[in-house]
Amino acid sequence: MTSKIKTVFADRKMMGRAIKDSFVKLNPKIQAQNPVMLLVYLAAILITFLWILSLFGLKDESSGYTFAIAVILWFTVLFANFAESIAEGRGKAQADSLRAAKKEMEAHKIPSPDQKEQKTEISSTLLKKGDFVIVYAGEQIPGDGEVVEGAATVDESAITGESAPVIREAGGDRSAVTGGTTVLSDWLVIQIANEAGESFLDKMIAMVEGAARKKTPNEIALQIFLVALSVIFIFVTMALYAYSAFSAKQAGMDNPTSVTTLVTLLVCLAPTTIGALISSIGIAGMSRLNQANVLAMSGRAIEAAGDVDVLMLDKTGTITLGNRQAYAFIPVDGVKEEELADAAQLSSMADETPEGRSIVVLAKEKFGIRGRTLSDKNMTFIPFTAQTRMSGVDYEGNEIRKGAADAICQYVTNAGEIYSEECAEIVQDIAKQGGTPLVVARNHKVLGVIHLKDIIKQGVQEKFADLRKMGIKTIMITGDNPMTAAAIAAEAGVDDFLAEATPEGKLQMIRDFQAQGHLVAMTGDGTNDAPALAQADVAVAMNTGTQAAKEAGNMVDLDSSPTKLIEIVRIGKQLLMTRGSLTTFSIANDVAKYFAIIPALFMGLYPGLSALNIMGLHSPQSALLSAIIYNALIIIALIPLALKGIKYRELPAEKLLSRNLLIYGLGGLVTPFIFVKLIDMLLVLVGLA
Repeated sequence: MTSKIKTVFADRKMMGRAIKDSFVKLNPKIQAQNPVMLLVYLAAILITFLWILSLFGLKDESSGYTFAIAVILWFTVLFANFAESIAEGRGKAQADSLRAAKKEMEAHKIPSPDQKEQKTEISSTLLKKGDFVIVYAGEQIPGDGEVVEGAATVDESAITGESAPVIREAGGDRSAVTGGTTVLSDWLVIQIANEAGESFLDKMIAMVEGAARKKTPNEIALQIFLVALSVIFIFVTMALYAYSAFSAKQAGMDNPTSVTTLVTLLVCLAPTTIGALISSIGIAGMSRLNQANVLAMSGRAIEAAGDVDVLMLDKTGTITLGNRQAYAFIPVDGVKEEELADAAQLSSMADETPEGRSIVVLAKEKFGIRGRTLSDKNMTFIPFTAQTRMSGVDYEGNEIRKGAADAICQYVTNAGEIYSEECAEIVQDIAKQGGTPLVVARNHKVLGVIHLKDIIKQGVQEKFADLRKMGIKTIMITGDNPMTAAAIAAEAGVDDFLAEATPEGKLQMIRDFQAQGHLVAMTGDGTNDAPALAQADVAVAMNTGTQAAKEAGNMVDLDSSPTKLIEIVRIGKQLLMTRGSLTTFSIANDVAKYFAIIPALFMGLYPGLSALNIMGLHSPQSALLSAIIYNALIIIALIPLALKGIKYRELPAEKLLSRNLLIYGLGGLVTPFIFVKLIDMLLVLVGLA
């Protein structure tokens, strides 16, 4: 799902479709959806009508001049349509690839999970919410649902772009499946979660195509502001026309201001630049999110991400690697560290947990202790149980055990041995640091402690520091006890933490922050996360999570990467920055054009205004023609920026505002003076003015 701006413009098929759509969008119903560009559209129709009249001798201006203005106005409308079409083009290309994964298929419907043999072949389009289906290896899953029985590997590459298969199984937080994905092994009994036509894939296609995209509150507010500006400029141009007519009458001369001039001036002064790009900015923002493999259920969620100031992140998989790993061997009572490492490795040879594997690896890395197998010394592995809370190995009359400190203490004392006081102190110290102590004993004698710790992901401290610069507070959510949570939070550099987190605790924390006026974002994948996800302003559900979590969230991360929340915030802020910067540029453009055009336009009526014609524009007609050409070309020039977005920097809002005002505000003031003058010189050079 990744594509770059250069690729978009280099794609002939996409460009061809965008050009075609630009003409299709000339439909008045479509133009009416953008009031500012509707003004240009009506102006183009009016000037075209005046040109036709001029061919029959009813001239408002010369036929050639009127024709040139009409053509440029139509190009202005087409360029605005093209900006929107090229933004939509990427979404349509994504939708086409998704449609390839969505097709009608035969489904094996069963009455219930207990009646697997009573299969009925049925079209996937006829499945209803609550139906049960069984899917075998090599078959596509006919619809979204929950796995209620079985476990299998599933190929989700058609949806997520990730080639590695994933495991889906009944129960837990990895039970949700998506229609159009393929079962690679075993079988699954699935309960359908949606009616036909309402699947996750259907929603995704509609969103990336833009069909389900609604204007966001910020977009609506900006559009109202632009309409208000346009209305003001209508009154300004009408006043200028009336004043020009009055002054000409007083001077005993004809009014030099024609209707063509008046309409052209209005289009030049109206905020057409941002009016033409406003829709493409929003579509491109959603497309960037889609390229990050995140499906937003609403444009409002993307904008909210840009305003988020509190991030609630799961510890496991987001801040830490996800599994505690062996960090150090700490011997006690004169035991050598290598002796402890050797015993720890022996006790972990058959331990397939990530923690057990890390103990084997650490012993090998520190002391070069080679790997062994259970057959080396006629070893018998003792598995971990909830009752003993220990595991280990017996061999050649020796017993090695590793486990929780209190379990090993009981194991040692029951055999009549003394539990090491030094070991007890080390265990307590590790716990205070937020680690997990595993005590190792051989033949009922304590050898030492294995320090297991959550490994903080590389670079997360820097990320949290960047978020802090942006004014965003980070909160770690964990089920750990407060002491462990505090230690990990301090090491990771988060601002706060919620220990021993419960669904009620998460929900209450979000409500408390929202009551204080904050916008809160969080991630989740389980059914127990659903209440908090529903409450959060930006709620990112993992695609691997439960159906309840996906329905509660307003975004779904197809990669199921908890760290994606940080990228989503960046994309949201980039969207808001792009819209704000281009609005600033557009309004500054209008101000500059006002001071560039008005003196040249009225200096024939008021010779004193020639002193203000600092650009030395050739004539009133060349001034207007240059301005209206610039007005059209600047839209095309800014399309790549609207699609790519303003480069985001981790700076406080005040500094970002100052920086963008300087670049786009000052740039918007200076650019028209330069290019209007250059176009004016070119028109004179080729004899068109």
